Amino acid sequence: MRDEIESFVRQGVQPLGVNPASVERHTRYAEKMGFPFPLLSDPDGAIAGAYGALKPLLKSIQRSVVGIGRDGRVAYAVRGAPPVAEILAAFPA
Repeated sequence: MRDEIESFVRQGVQPLGVNPASVERHTRYAEKMGFPFPLLSDPDGAIAGAYGALKPLLKSIQRSVVGIGRDGRVAYAVRGAPPVAEILAAFPA
């Protein structure tokens, strides 16, 4: 998403990253990687669990993309790293 941030901005979509690392670790990582979007700390997996991004038996996070529309509804949900064009197609301009 970092490399495609302009595509998201043009379409009015705000990317966020979520994982169990601490806020301090996220800050260092985001600075190191040059992320132009926020990373949210989810130490207990509550966010990941709510959006079906936990691996069933391991209780670890599986890379997933969940897109939430302005109306608060899930507009897109796919495990893995789908193409940016596919993600943005769920959010018509």
